[in-house]
Amino acid sequence: MAVKQISIFVENKEGRIKKAIDTLARAGINIRALSIADTTKYGILRLIVSDNEKAIEALENDGFIVKENEVIVLAVPDEPNGLNSTLAIFDEKDINLEYLYAFVSSKVDEAIVAMRLENMEKAIEALKDSDAKILDENDIKEL
Repeated sequence: MAVKQISIFVENKEGRIKKAIDTLARAGINIRALSIADTTKYGILRLIVSDNEKAIEALENDGFIVKENEVIVLAVPDEPNGLNSTLAIFDEKDINLEYLYAFVSSKVDEAIVAMRLENMEKAIEALKDSDAKILDENDIKEL
């Protein structure tokens, strides 16, 4: 139950992120979640969008390097230790967390977190065993 995200490699120069977002807007793509990580030379803009194929095509046509991969999206309790209790599942199973980012939900009792883990299959199995609330692409559309 992984969700596909796109990663856009952008030069760390003025206007490059805006250009990527403009490209998506012109293509009619809705951004559901985003994260950016940067270095001195480039950044990686990670997005969960309404239409990956259309987004990738538009971005590549506009000169961007784009990669598609999978993340696990979870609804975690929006309370102290809500995220940490989920992260403990991975610690118990020795699963390395590569990165995570959060985004908003219309449900006030949940926080939504996208995670990329070293062993996605093992992570999904561990989450299912712990009754974690794993979201799919249809769930994200409803947020």
